[in-house]
Amino acid sequence: MKNFHTTLLIFFTGFVSSSLFQVSVASIVSTGDFNKDFFVIWSPTHVNTSSDGHTRSLILDQESGSGFASNQMFLFGQIDMQIKLVPADSAGTVLAYYLTSDQPNRDEIDFEFLGNVSGQPYILQTNIFADGTDNREERIYLWFDPTKDFHSYSVLWNMHQIVLMVDMIPIRVYRNHADKGVAFPRWQPMSLKATLWNGDSWATRGGQDKIDWTKGPFIASFRNYKIDACVWKGNPRFCRAASPTNWWNQYSSSTLTSTQRRWFKWVRKYHMIYDYCQDNERFQNNLPRECSLPKY
Repeated sequence: MKNFHTTLLIFFTGFVSSSLFQVSVASIVSTGDFNKDFFVIWSPTHVNTSSDGHTRSLILDQESGSGFASNQMFLFGQIDMQIKLVPADSAGTVLAYYLTSDQPNRDEIDFEFLGNVSGQPYILQTNIFADGTDNREERIYLWFDPTKDFHSYSVLWNMHQIVLMVDMIPIRVYRNHADKGVAFPRWQPMSLKATLWNGDSWATRGGQDKIDWTKGPFIASFRNYKIDACVWKGNPRFCRAASPTNWWNQYSSSTLTSTQRRWFKWVRKYHMIYDYCQDNERFQNNLPRECSLPKY
């Protein structure tokens, strides 16, 4: 574990240095105040925000779940959010943190945290919708207890790739292979949303473990978000340009670095528990086209 933390520190230090350069040339559109950058989309009585606006909690009980969404819509960029998940027995609960276009042929980039029975690990499920089609689930166990402290969950989305990260470690890459007939989210702007809801029909052991309402209310907390993205103004050309402001479209962000690739392989080797690209039975030996194409 010592070597793991040392390597992580080196990786993170390098990432911070790179991020400082990016911040200097990019337009960060978030204020850090949930009241200014987001609005409540579901059950205001189940959304608590600190007096300074810097921390927000979502509540789920027998009465209702809850959720919020960004005021703006975005086309490419990077979004970071620190989240502390529902502690103890959270079986049946689902915390979703995602980008979505909300269109019939919607694009969507999902983090879904599937609750657990006390003592069992949380499952992080990710999914990608492109042109209205999903069925691209991957699942991992996290290498820490996500209920004990806040951890960062990030999406880098550009013309080249989508990278989902946990504490800046890439856990999933979805590459733009549109030239090979693979759908990729590249035209529709998306808003950022977070919801906490009852998913006990499927979330924990395929729906075998139901929510124990006597353990509620169930609370998940958010803080220290950063939205560094192209705000949608109706013209995709501006957001698709590889300009200094749109740093995420630059060549340096077009693929994983060598260090990121090592972490990515580590996650997939030691923490992945489901990959749709390995589920031949589900797809009747006709896996989606992207499964045979490189991720970086």
